[in-house]
Amino acid sequence: MLTVQQATDYIHSKFRKGAAPGLHRVRELLAMLGNPEKKLKFVHIAGTNGKGSTAAMTASILNHAGYRTGLFTSPFIYRFHERIQFCGEQIGDEDLVTVVEYVRNFAETMAEPPTEFELVCGIAMEYYARKKADIVVLEVGMGGALDATNAIECPEVAVITNIGLDHTDALGDTVEAIAMAKAGIFKENGTAVVYRASESVEQVYEQVCAEKNIRLHKADFDTLVRKSHSLEGQVFDCGQRKDLFLPLLGDHQLHNASVVLSIADALTGQGWRITEEDIREGLAAVTWPGRFDIVSRDPLFIIDGGHNPQCIEALVKNIQDYLAGRRVIALVGVLADKDYGEMFRPVMELVEQFVCVTPDSPRKLEAKLLAQYLRDNGAKAEGFDTMPEGVAAALSQAGQDGVVLCFGSLYSIGDIKAALDQMKNR
Repeated sequence: MLTVQQATDYIHSKFRKGAAPGLHRVRELLAMLGNPEKKLKFVHIAGTNGKGSTAAMTASILNHAGYRTGLFTSPFIYRFHERIQFCGEQIGDEDLVTVVEYVRNFAETMAEPPTEFELVCGIAMEYYARKKADIVVLEVGMGGALDATNAIECPEVAVITNIGLDHTDALGDTVEAIAMAKAGIFKENGTAVVYRASESVEQVYEQVCAEKNIRLHKADFDTLVRKSHSLEGQVFDCGQRKDLFLPLLGDHQLHNASVVLSIADALTGQGWRITEEDIREGLAAVTWPGRFDIVSRDPLFIIDGGHNPQCIEALVKNIQDYLAGRRVIALVGVLADKDYGEMFRPVMELVEQFVCVTPDSPRKLEAKLLAQYLRDNGAKAEGFDTMPEGVAAALSQAGQDGVVLCFGSLYSIGDIKAALDQMKNR
């Protein structure tokens, strides 16, 4: 019997990492498992930004509607179990070990072993089939057409959230090409919901839907009105729905919520029983870590996983909306392959001091190199060798009246939160 640590170590270390286009490996693995995905129904969500938040809101509504709901997301923030949730709870240690051991028996016989993501997809499908899930909210890993999650048959609803130029080496170097790749999750005679986009991007969606006889729903941004906002959450109207409360912060989250309302309406139109109360309570109860997430109020310490231009644009607006007049100390770490010039330039005028740390990733940019880059571009910045040193320095710089704002890489969040908790528990 594996331990939990051995099970997660196996997932992370035994299989080829990274993107490897094609569905043949995951389909072979699922076939060996008896095609558990064919026993399930799905809301399938692709996009560049907002996939996870949209998935979390959708799952929360379905849970409140009484459905046995799975939620599959990536990456995890604090521990692997976050990626596979059921009825609002992360997969338990015992279930994880049992399913990993079962799936491993088949995966290790494959001539071409699955990637890590494909293996996790197989584990999730087997788990949800065993739990007899009514529906699974399934987040795409990368792209759409060739993503391992696209081994499923036609979902109840296929969704595309906000898209931008990310993973251009794999998906294309225009937003239209990326939209086409992500629209690969649209299947014949299905239903699609999309985040509003440029005319040229929406034409891509319309073309694919016309070719495949898909019912296309575009999210309602025209009637979206934010009525109030604070660090506790936001109140908004959308269409005939008034005074909805959302604890997730930021104008972009209201746009994601509008997409979710369209998903709920599409599901209702297909016979799923979702009341207005389910929608209201589901939105109000949603949690999604690492996205302008207040992890401490004394001192005010906010973690955001923003790491591409669209995320940084949303972060800038959040600083202006929620932290106006506050001294902002940025605790930052980035991956070396990211365009960190574009990432930090928009926030430089809003940040008093940058405290740089090194993410726990093979692709990391060393903190001292990031600090030097920021200083060369006119910012105050200092690099620290360890995460606890960086967190301590940021807290010291912020003092009683300042705010520590962490962003730049999802790979830093877990270590930052652990260092903060350790300091607070002393």
